[in-house]
Amino acid sequence: MTNSTKSPAAVPGTNPKDLLGIKKPPLSLVPPVALIHCSMAMKNGMEKYGAYNFRETAVQALIYADAAQRHILSWIDGEEFAADSGVHHLGHAMACAAILLDAQSTGMLADNRPPKGRAAQLIAELTIK
Repeated sequence: MTNSTKSPAAVPGTNPKDLLGIKKPPLSLVPPVALIHCSMAMKNGMEKYGAYNFRETAVQALIYADAAQRHILSWIDGEEFAADSGVHHLGHAMACAAILLDAQSTGMLADNRPPKGRAAQLIAELTIK
């Protein structure tokens, strides 16, 4: 086992497939533990609402954004696992983001966000340089 900090795709070998593979999204960079916690949250949602239910009816953007924020705030405040599901709060937050991305990519996002503000600009301005 190696402790290399380089992406496996960053070190092409002699295999001709390397030239193609290096151009594709490096899925191996997502930590497996994160995917496992996200999958547990998705399983919890499947048990409650059905698998891929978010592809059957429109996803209200702010419902999932609010839920993700609640899970992150609970985690920041010291709670690791959601009391109702036993699933890690960060796994729930990841699942919310995954559903939003999926809904956006499949045309199932009901984008009920307010008109664009300047939060990103303000963060950039307030970032210590």
